[in-house]
Amino acid sequence: MKKIIIPILMLTLVTACKKNPEKPVPNVIDSMAQAKEKNIENTAQKKKTDEEAIRKTNDEILLALKNKDYKGFAAFIHPEKGISFSMYALVNPKEDMHFSKEDFEKSQPAKTLFTWGAQDGSGDPYKASINDYFTKWVFSKDFTASQYSLNKFQAAGNSLNNLKEIYPGKDFTENYIKGTEKNGEMDWKTLRFVFEEFQGKQYLIAVVNDQWTI
Repeated sequence: MKKIIIPILMLTLVTACKKNPEKPVPNVIDSMAQAKEKNIENTAQKKKTDEEAIRKTNDEILLALKNKDYKGFAAFIHPEKGISFSMYALVNPKEDMHFSKEDFEKSQPAKTLFTWGAQDGSGDPYKASINDYFTKWVFSKDFTASQYSLNKFQAAGNSLNNLKEIYPGKDFTENYIKGTEKNGEMDWKTLRFVFEEFQGKQYLIAVVNDQWTI
């Protein structure tokens, strides 16, 4: 009797296994690793895209300044935060000139004089119209022929550079023109742009000039 029962029992188990095959358990660890890898790829791609957009915007701003196209320049000003101008590396939000986009557009064609800061050495206030400030100070050299860097300082003078403290986490570009041997390379100049993204586009929130100071 035992010999008959055992084969029948084995057959029943085999049949049951065929009817209810075990479902494959998804590999949770592999899925998480793939998701993480995908996230890293997306982050890297976004960073690359942002860097390309910033470089393109930087070059377009320089070209607008070279051509004295200040209406075109105004298009890059942050629509909500406006724009600030610093004469030297030391950024002083309380004293630096600041315009909303609308105020800049209204004031730009006029001959209204603004006090942009104090001149190094004499301490005298630097007063000029927007057009004169751009021509004689901001773009005093052809920065379209400068050396470009992103979030990196290429030159440093004896003036405190607090850009990263005032604009933490913001992307900035530096357009650097090396000094001449005749002047011991101390006549270098840089033009820095600070950016902030708004609705998927990079806008200017600050323009910072830098040079050797006394």
